[in-house]
Amino acid sequence: MYPPTQPYAHGLLDVGDGQLVYWETCGNPDGKPAVVLHGGPGSGATEGWRRYFDPARYRVVLFDQRGCGRSRPHAADLAVDLSVNTTAHLVADIERLREHLGVDRWLVLGASWGSTLGLAYAQRHPDHVSELVLFSVVTTTHREVEWITRDMGRVFPAEWARFRDGVPPADRDGNLADAYARLLADPDPAVRERAARDWVAWDDTHVRTVPGWRPDARFDDARFRMLSARLVTHYWRHAGFLPDGQLLREAGRLAGLPGVLVHGRLDISSPPDIPWRLAQEWPDARLELVETAGHGARHGIGDRVLAALDGFAARR
Repeated sequence: MYPPTQPYAHGLLDVGDGQLVYWETCGNPDGKPAVVLHGGPGSGATEGWRRYFDPARYRVVLFDQRGCGRSRPHAADLAVDLSVNTTAHLVADIERLREHLGVDRWLVLGASWGSTLGLAYAQRHPDHVSELVLFSVVTTTHREVEWITRDMGRVFPAEWARFRDGVPPADRDGNLADAYARLLADPDPAVRERAARDWVAWDDTHVRTVPGWRPDARFDDARFRMLSARLVTHYWRHAGFLPDGQLLREAGRLAGLPGVLVHGRLDISSPPDIPWRLAQEWPDARLELVETAGHGARHGIGDRVLAALDGFAARR
């Protein structure tokens, strides 16, 4: 990866609904514009994202999506209204940020949840996207949520049983994301804390499909744990606030936009048929399956992402 860089500009953008979105720009002010869409939802735009880009050739924009990171208000607080935190709101925020920074078209880099958001944004505003580089690709359909919250129990049966048993018996055969979201809104802080711990324990397990897996240390922090659990369950219970299958059905809107989809063959919780089906409907996208990789940037995925971004750097 490229050496660490520091932002040359940053700020809080008022996007309405009482939301202030943190943003920063790094690299070359005259370079090729690019925007980073982090995962989660709720992971935040950490410093490591900057290092995917050649700082001499890219003008990189990072931002923390509504409710997380340095944006305000913070979704870890129960009083924060999540009804104004949906995919449509996030897509609108990206457009406001683009206009605020005076960018005409930019490359979109997104991972995991950020790939869903990137596809939704590009299909809504294709004229303002130059290329897409997406890894650990998901489209957050009802089937994908069901796969993660139920079918992955066949891979990790004991861990899934503990996850399932974290909700009341009457809810165990229903939508588990919905059940956990209700627990996370309980007036009893002890109930909320237990639900957050149970949720992130499973969230940290279903991606554990390759050797060398390490627990996510961020979940040791109570505030991040609550933030992550609230936002992920909020989006998953509503299947990303998208008509089911929309991102695949409307992939034709991306015609003419070059894309690279990087995915791990061992990403069992987000199976490779997700990006494969997308590539069938989007002929300008190139799918790269990394045989030894799972979910995330390790085991060769980061190298493919770097190569894709280097390849697009000179393209205007």
